[in-house]
Amino acid sequence: MSRIAKSVGLAMTVVSAVGLTACGSSGGKGVAADAKQTITVWAMGEEGARLQSVTKEFTKEHPNITVKVTPVGWDVVHQKLVAAAAAGKLPDMAQMGSTMMGEFISLDALEPVDTDTFKKDDFFPAAWNGNVQDGKVYGVPWYADTRALYYRTDLADTAGVTKAPTTWKEQSDLAAAYQSKAGADWGTALQPGSTGAWQGWLQYLYSAGGELLGKDGKPALDSPEAVKAFTEFGHYFDAGLAKKNFVPGEDVLKGFASGKTPMFQSGPWMVQNITDQAPQLKGKWKVVPVPADKTSTSWVGGASLVTFKDSDHKAAAEEFTKFLSTPKMQAHWYGIAKSLPANKAAWNEPALKSGGESLSAFKQSLDTAEAVPPMAKWNEFAAQIESALEKIARGADPAATAKQLQKSTEGLVG
Repeated sequence: MSRIAKSVGLAMTVVSAVGLTACGSSGGKGVAADAKQTITVWAMGEEGARLQSVTKEFTKEHPNITVKVTPVGWDVVHQKLVAAAAAGKLPDMAQMGSTMMGEFISLDALEPVDTDTFKKDDFFPAAWNGNVQDGKVYGVPWYADTRALYYRTDLADTAGVTKAPTTWKEQSDLAAAYQSKAGADWGTALQPGSTGAWQGWLQYLYSAGGELLGKDGKPALDSPEAVKAFTEFGHYFDAGLAKKNFVPGEDVLKGFASGKTPMFQSGPWMVQNITDQAPQLKGKWKVVPVPADKTSTSWVGGASLVTFKDSDHKAAAEEFTKFLSTPKMQAHWYGIAKSLPANKAAWNEPALKSGGESLSAFKQSLDTAEAVPPMAKWNEFAAQIESALEKIARGADPAATAKQLQKSTEGLVG
């Protein structure tokens, strides 16, 4: 059994896989990059299926390396990775979601990245920083996503608003005008609680100048900036601009297309969804960077490429990671999967340069976005935020709720 597996197994016996500690790599140099070999890669869902076609191009350049890709559903990947770690059967490499990094760093399951080979300045800062802990880098950004504001321009015109909202006040005023002058049921779609609600709030925190963790590594969720962000979030519900009841799986695009909810915040995939599923809206909507308080600052999600410490094929895995992270290949991957490149130079490739206003909005967002810090207990930390958001959406005092949240999260980091 590998050292990682021993540590995972022990921790699962005591509590759970979250927050485990492990003790070092498998040791040894492993197989040289120029030896004939097969590397195993886990990638998520449709991306896993698409990645297999890209490996053929890699094999042309490296005929000695066979790449075996296993698609794994996003809904089961965490469970499968933890089980594989416990059994000592992790693949050589994996695509890893941004909010999963902290847990697997804490497991000591990831091989640190060679920063002479992969350069920080080649990538958007937030995409890179989400993989850094204690000065070490554990993943190479593959693609990035961030949140921006989608709004119906035709209904904004009806409401007498002719410019995109760029501040919190302008966003709030547009939401109110949609209701009072354009016949919308709700001014904006905003999830009041439950799993994932943090994704609609974090950009408020960052735009107010706040942070999830302070420089001391402790939660900073009762700071004046955090209270301001909670207050701004809550006012949409207090004013009746967003509905308080949340229905899991509700299709935000349906309300957007009907005009019942003509504004929402989401990621870049919604551009294609609107184009494909609501073609009647062509020319009637836009996506712009999130409106600003102190700044317009969204957050970065997406996925990175990681190599596991117990792999005997680290050199070949590094070659495949280099291949996937080049500007040319990241632009090619955008053409295949519509995933935004994390490598800044990829945005100078023709496929990205001709992307129009929507891509430009996300590029602006990526330039200024902040990372989600890697935390071993991120899921528990996020759940506490979501509980606080639900209370605030139902009328709880933001300052008092923030103080309670600070206490409830202090034991989740360290």
